[in-house]
Amino acid sequence: MKNNLYIKEVVTSVILMVFAALLANPMHMWMPDSIGTMAAFGMFVIFCALASFIWHERVRDEREAAHRMYASRAAYLAGGGVRVLGILTQGLHHNVDLWLVYALGSMILAKLFTIYSLGQTE
Repeated sequence: MKNNLYIKEVVTSVILMVFAALLANPMHMWMPDSIGTMAAFGMFVIFCALASFIWHERVRDEREAAHRMYASRAAYLAGGGVRVLGILTQGLHHNVDLWLVYALGSMILAKLFTIYSLGQTE
């Protein structure tokens, strides 16, 4: 059962990355706007499916809990690092996209809220 769920999660992640690559459509070279809109909606649906896999994930022992913790830390640092790099790069061009700032802020606030709501402040 666990391997089947893992395969579904990997396939869903790959599909999500394909949608993201399709949406990085420079100068509207390969997708008209209507197909881009459908691809954006498809990406949202696939992300919701992936989020449901992650949300319903259950650990059975301490080893799996540690792996989940390390994976979460790596994902948080990778996401935050990419956003900080984007903010710094755009800052050098004096044109910072506010979505990067909002995304980084939401990551930080979610982490702080989760830590303090679970009582892990010591």
